[in-house]
Amino acid sequence: MDPQSLQLLIGTLHVVLAVGVSAHIVLTKSDVRSAIGWAGLVWLAPVVGSVVYVFFGVNRIKRRAVQLRGARLEVTATHAVPPATSSTKTPSRADAPMLAPLATLVGTVTGASLTAGNAIDCLVNGDAAYPAMLEAIEHAERSVALATYIFDRGVVADRFLAVLEGAMRRGVEVRVLIDAVGARYSHPPIVGELRGRHVPVARFLPSVVPLVHPYFNLRNHRKLLIVDGAVGFCGGLNIRDACLLALHPPDPTADLHFRIRGPVVQQLMSAFAFDWQYTTGEPLDDARWFPSLGEAGAIAARGIADGPDETFDSLLLTFLGALAQAARTVRIVTPYFLPDPPVLDALRVAALRGVDVEIVLPERGNLRAVQWAQTAQLGQVLAGGCRVFLTPSPFDHSKLFIVDGAWTLIGSANWDPRSVRLNFEYVVECYSTEFAARMEGIVAAKRATARELTRSHLEARSLPTKLRDGVVWLAQPYL
Repeated sequence: MDPQSLQLLIGTLHVVLAVGVSAHIVLTKSDVRSAIGWAGLVWLAPVVGSVVYVFFGVNRIKRRAVQLRGARLEVTATHAVPPATSSTKTPSRADAPMLAPLATLVGTVTGASLTAGNAIDCLVNGDAAYPAMLEAIEHAERSVALATYIFDRGVVADRFLAVLEGAMRRGVEVRVLIDAVGARYSHPPIVGELRGRHVPVARFLPSVVPLVHPYFNLRNHRKLLIVDGAVGFCGGLNIRDACLLALHPPDPTADLHFRIRGPVVQQLMSAFAFDWQYTTGEPLDDARWFPSLGEAGAIAARGIADGPDETFDSLLLTFLGALAQAARTVRIVTPYFLPDPPVLDALRVAALRGVDVEIVLPERGNLRAVQWAQTAQLGQVLAGGCRVFLTPSPFDHSKLFIVDGAWTLIGSANWDPRSVRLNFEYVVECYSTEFAARMEGIVAAKRATARELTRSHLEARSLPTKLRDGVVWLAQPYL
């Protein structure tokens, strides 16, 4: 084929692909910035842009998730948790006037009940969390459900492998769900080891690209462990040696995880059951997974499942609702801070209303591009009156959101587009001044070792650094 004919063929292919892909973008994308960004890539990068969109821009999970919506509703309805009663020990309206409207908002958005009578223990780092999780599995009598983003080979993995295999040998029903991309952090992946020990395991949404990449979309970022349907664990902790600081790993990672008892554990189990059924087709719906649960404490709590399917925007609306209701204080701890414009505006508006807004971030992140983009955006929150604190090493992967010393959000979600729009997350909202006070203490301890970032610090960056950070910030929707 002569060069002119080849050029005409490629040009025709580009136009046909671009028109078709642009139509898909317009019909399926709900975020205008994302739609404009993808459309620009498709038209300005002939053929390549369309191919990139097909691989990374299409929400392939939504179609099947919609088909399985009935399964989720059936699981939720079959194992519905009674709502919190007036006797639940939550702060009074005088102490926290945001409680009632915020509870109404989250209940409407999620369709889940606010449950009474829960107990929640904070487990600091893998040093406290892993022993508690391993002990729970060792004492399991009926079932173990474990979902994680990363299950990395090493000392910690060997301990989990041993107790999971031991539970299987005792006749306990065990199910392990690992994100397909997160599973590749080990070479070879831990999935083969689990299967070799006859532990039922599945990979969530296998990727067609055989690479580990921190920016892949549609990942299952949830970290859940439910034992006997009665004791639950959730938070930000993956299974890897870096989170066990006693091992003195070369890349230590601080984190928070939470042990939960009480009726809200059924909501954690419902989320796992849906993810497992989506991945394998096997329903988990009997008493081994969903026993009757009584009250275990005084915390009112509700689980919030969020993902790019029918639960889309649950987390975003929860963030916005909590910030809108804040009257005195907002405390945020997160490893990644790239909030969407509505959340950024809500933070600034809260600070301008006189709310004391503090954001605690790691001084040095583990994802360089995110760190650069984050720095470029911090000037906006500082200009709005928020305060930012940077914690020293080790890298802090913790996630906390506390409002007015009465409402706390815990779980796997970060303050970035990936958690809010692109990944499957699980968080738990907690209504309790006592629990919030404990979490405020953790935030205060982190802040005590941190340095405060000011606008002058940002202005002191060199021009090349500012340009680098600003250019990377333009890719914020995709980081």
